[in-house]
This record gives sequence, structure tokens and C-alpha cells, in this order.
Amino acid sequence: MSRPPLEVADIIRTQGNRFIESNRSWLHWKHLKVLHAIARCRTAALGGHRDQCPRCGYQTISYNSCRNRHCPKCQTAARDKWLAARQQELLAVGYFHVVFTLPQELSQLALQNKKAVYGLLFRASAETLLEVAADPKHLGADIGFLSVLHTWGQNLLHHPHVHCIIPAGGLSPDRSHWVHSRSGFFLPVRVLSRVFRGKFIAGLRRLFRQRRLVLTGMLRPLANAPAFSSFLRPLFRKDWIVYAKPPFGGPDHVLHYLARYTHRVAISNHRLIGFENDQVTFQWKDYAHGNKQRKMTVSADEFLRRFLLHVLPRGFVRIRSFGFLANRCRTGLLALCRQLLLQQADHDQPAISNASPQPVGGSCPKCSSPMLLIERFPAVGTFAALCNPRSHFDSS
Repeated sequence: MSRPPLEVADIIRTQGNRFIESNRSWLHWKHLKVLHAIARCRTAALGGHRDQCPRCGYQTISYNSCRNRHCPKCQTAARDKWLAARQQELLAVGYFHVVFTLPQELSQLALQNKKAVYGLLFRASAETLLEVAADPKHLGADIGFLSVLHTWGQNLLHHPHVHCIIPAGGLSPDRSHWVHSRSGFFLPVRVLSRVFRGKFIAGLRRLFRQRRLVLTGMLRPLANAPAFSSFLRPLFRKDWIVYAKPPFGGPDHVLHYLARYTHRVAISNHRLIGFENDQVTFQWKDYAHGNKQRKMTVSADEFLRRFLLHVLPRGFVRIRSFGFLANRCRTGLLALCRQLLLQQADHDQPAISNASPQPVGGSCPKCSSPMLLIERFPAVGTFAALCNPRSHFDSS
């Protein structure tokens, strides 16, 4: 894919200082760190290297990536490495895609308690899937799945939800055979919604009793137990959104989906259309009106505010595995799943490509030979720059 004409980094470099000065009341050091990293990503400030083609002598200079997980343009290598590992875990079955979404009423609570609430979102959705799938009335099997946290909608506003990628079936309780799900149907959405709602609200009550929720600003009135209970009560009277998308066609389609969404945060540079007169225009998909492609224009200040809504707590893991794909038991149970599937099938499991990612140095654009590293450039500046927001961006 060609380099986009406009990047989030361009907006940060131009408006970063002004944005910081006008938003100091809520900006945290982690927000500054993200802005600083994106502004310097793939510039001389981070150092770089010169590559040369050993065949035709062509040379090119590349600057280092910031490797910040919120950066729109430097997660490709991490994504490719992660996908290569996931290729080894795919089963020769169909795959389903289920999405659990938090009600808008919980948005402010989640923003003030990202680690606690997002962690609860993972646990409640995972426990819901495992419990409903194990019920003999539905599937009667132990399942395994991958969950990916997204906190944004297409308009960049706060919209926390979890995408779950699930093989179509699971292990029987005695692990003697593979239980296939019905064609085109995995689990009843209404049941998932009710169970998820109950588990999540119970989890919020538990966090409140343990005093693990921060309730400041507009949420300060909820700090006493009766008020918090009154806040939760209306949530029981509404349907929580659990969306089951059409099943994937097979392992190749799963990888295609994961490649697009696992290592992306908030917005890709290719969705940016224009940046003029302190106004940012970007493309978004209107899911409420037939997935129509629309344009949205907001101030640069508002754009950066929305972008920073999705900065995750330090060390928070946004891609997790559950059931027979959980880290502690994945190797043994995956081997058992494959064995049981082969016993049931009339033919062998189709091979899954183990293609490795492209070399870090890339290929020569002139003759396609692998490029060789011949020189490194040191980074310009020091870690001390992090403590001086005015040094982060261009003065323009």
C-alpha cells in the first residue's frame, strides 16, 4: 500500500504544542508520550540506517520506527510476527465472529477506569461464551477463541467493544470427540446478551465494593453505594448489544481479518483526507445507514482529543486468548483438536501456509534483490525531551 499524503503525525507536529497548552487539565504523561512518539516516528530524531542492494548498488535511507502501539504506521512488523504465530493455531473448520459492546451509559466510567473496566469486559465476554457454549442446550462443548479490544467507533468517539474470533465447534466435555456447531449458526445472540449483561454488572458491583473504581468529576455523586446501585439499575432494563457476524469462510479469511484489525488503534492514516485551517477531514463508515462511506470534519484539537481517548493503560494486553486457546494449555489441546478433527474427516486437514514475513530490509525497487544494511545513524536528542512538551513538535 502506498504512503498516504497525510498522517496523524503531520497533525501532531503542526498542532501538538497548541493542543498541549489548551488541554493540560486532563492530559497525562502517557498521552504526551504517545504524541511525542508519533511525531518523531520514522524521522531523523530516532536514528536510522542506510541499505544497499548488493546486486545493482541502489541505496536508500530508512528512519527508525517509534514502536509505540498507538502509532498508526509502525505496527506492521509486530503484526506480521504475531500473525505468523497465529497461522500455526488455525483449525480446519469454519470460524465465527462475535462482538460484545458496552452500553454508552458506561463510557465515562470506562474512561476513568480503563484498566479495571476493559479487563472486566474481557472477562465477562469470555465467561459468557464459555458458559453458554458448554450448555448442552446450545453447543455442549469446551470452546477456544481469540479476543481483541477496540475502544473506538468509525467517528473516533469512545465505543469500547471486544471482537471474538471463534472456531465453529469445540471439544466434547470428555474430550473424546469434536462437537461441530450448526451450519451458519454458533450460539443464540439473545442468550449471550443477557448472560453478558448479568456478568458485567455483577463485576462492576464487585469492583465498587473493593473500592477499585475511580469516581471523580461528573461521576463523583456515584461514590456512595445507593447512588451507584441506582446508576446500574436502568442497565438491567435495556438489551446489551452482542452481534454475531456471518461466519468466516475458513482459515484464510480469518487471517485476512486479523491482519487488518489486531494491531490498529483508532484510525489509519489512509482514512485521513485533508488538514486545512486547523480542520481535519477523515473518512468514516456509517454503520447505522447501510455502511455508507461519509466524510467528517472536526477541529485539529477535537481530532487529537478523540485520538487520545484510545490510549491504553501501560502494560494492558488488548489481544487475549481463552478456552482451549489459552496460553497455559494451547499446545496440548490444539494437538488434540487436530487429531479429533482428522478422525472425523474423510480427508486430511488442508495445509496452512507458513510464509514468513518480508525481510526487515525489504527488497530493492530496481531489481528486487534483498537489501543489505550498510550503515546506522544514531538518534538525535535524548529521553530528556519527554519532559519538555515544547520540544516535541515543530514550531510551525
